[in-house]
Amino acid sequence: MSEPTVAEISRTIASASLSELPSLLERYARDTRSGVVAALASARRRMERDDAECKRLDRMAELQATLHESGVMVVAGVDEVGRGCLAGPVTAGAVILPVTARITGIDDSKRLKPVTRVQLDAEIRTVAHAVAVAHVEPSVIDAIGIAPANLLAMRRAVESLGVEVEHVLIDGLPVDVGRPSTAVVGGDRLVSAIAAASIVAKVARDALMREMDAQFPEYGFALNKGYGTLEHIEVIARIGPCKLHRMSFSPCSQVTLF
Repeated sequence: MSEPTVAEISRTIASASLSELPSLLERYARDTRSGVVAALASARRRMERDDAECKRLDRMAELQATLHESGVMVVAGVDEVGRGCLAGPVTAGAVILPVTARITGIDDSKRLKPVTRVQLDAEIRTVAHAVAVAHVEPSVIDAIGIAPANLLAMRRAVESLGVEVEHVLIDGLPVDVGRPSTAVVGGDRLVSAIAAASIVAKVARDALMREMDAQFPEYGFALNKGYGTLEHIEVIARIGPCKLHRMSFSPCSQVTLF
């Protein structure tokens, strides 16, 4: 039988699963052809990236694991999105993940590409014990203020999970969500359940703003999602805000409702 070509070996290594790579590295370790050496180096880097990701995900589960070890078993992560928008609701997500869940790529929703967020949202909903999303509308934000509205969204999301939550993991500073809680600054990139909550909240809110774009196409909600982009602010200055805008936020507070 003839020796496999460099191209054949490279294809085999590139298409191999992570579990298959160690044996392939051993099999071709003495092959000095430059193409094979390069393919093996790429495989080693792939294994190193996977190892680093596994360790990152393990760290992201440590806080929940510690709570489980102390007898607190129903732990929800919660996070909100849309706080700084000029239009649309503030939205909170709440997620109860199995402590063993390891969702590759999970992170703060702001650090992810839109297509990646949608893919992770689907995986989170498949893996999670429970997922809930809650919106607080602009009229309520104007009536009570953005900080209380954020808290209201988080409380509603936790209450909508359909189970009795024993402990809540929150991104940022401590707030009263009506349950025992632990606040983690930067939690949406450090704690799996909080990261999951940030992703499902962002995906749900973005989808809602795309729907609102059909009703109010002048404002470009499908693109800006209600945030104060230059183009969005220029439209508000030209035709005024609509009913989705937060009238207590500048510049909407300075112009007439459209």
